Amino acid sequence: MIGLELETVELEVTDRVAWITLNRPEALNAWTRRLGQDMLTALEHAAAEPLIRAVVFTGAGRAFSSGADLKAAGEVQPGADGGTDVEGLLRDVHHPLILRVRTVPKPVIAAVNGPAVGIGCSLALACDLVLACESAYFLLAFVNIGLGLDGGASMLVPARVGHARAFEMAYLGERLPAARALEWGLVNRVLADGEFAPAVRALAVRLAAGPPGSYAAIKRTINQGLYERFEEVLSLEARLQQERVESKDFGEGVAAFAQKRSPEFTGE
Repeated sequence: MIGLELETVELEVTDRVAWITLNRPEALNAWTRRLGQDMLTALEHAAAEPLIRAVVFTGAGRAFSSGADLKAAGEVQPGADGGTDVEGLLRDVHHPLILRVRTVPKPVIAAVNGPAVGIGCSLALACDLVLACESAYFLLAFVNIGLGLDGGASMLVPARVGHARAFEMAYLGERLPAARALEWGLVNRVLADGEFAPAVRALAVRLAAGPPGSYAAIKRTINQGLYERFEEVLSLEARLQQERVESKDFGEGVAAFAQKRSPEFTGE
């Protein structure tokens, strides 16, 4: 596969488009350390190859991504104090990918073929254009287990839908169906499930045939206007997420989720 050692991602290049498919369908494409590394490796290949003119992220199976998989063996390394080092995982693996999606000087499309949850939602929104099938939904589920935002969601969401709707998504932790996401301006297009794949391909091929220099210039200026402090925000998210993971509320949130009951948060 293009000489790359990828375990959790499929990379296909056709018609000058790099198709990066998250390939953990049995786990609804939940993020692991290896998935983050593989996605970045595939993206850097696409960035470095002049013949590749556009990039598409999508998911294998019925989900785009269900968010972080903190249950995966060896997923989170112990911190200096023996605790869970989520800050390191975000800082060293996941956030560099999100940042690169925003800065790679080529058009990047999110083809959201199913649920986009947590950092999976962040990945979709980091892309330049977001296409969703009718059955997809978007969910910032962090608050449901006592976490803050990560993956750049605290900047990516308000950049698309504004202050009020960003807080609604983040505070309520409710599913946002694709049709409502389109109404809010969170996504660019919603397509019938049966029309989704050909429509994504047509748009990707169109972008790949366009002027690379123009796209690079446009992305750079939009980034300057909307995402100038993106690295700083990613760093803050990682630091605050570490605090949340060490809280009793996070433990209660995870336990309640596993037991299929409502959590009882205490603020500890």
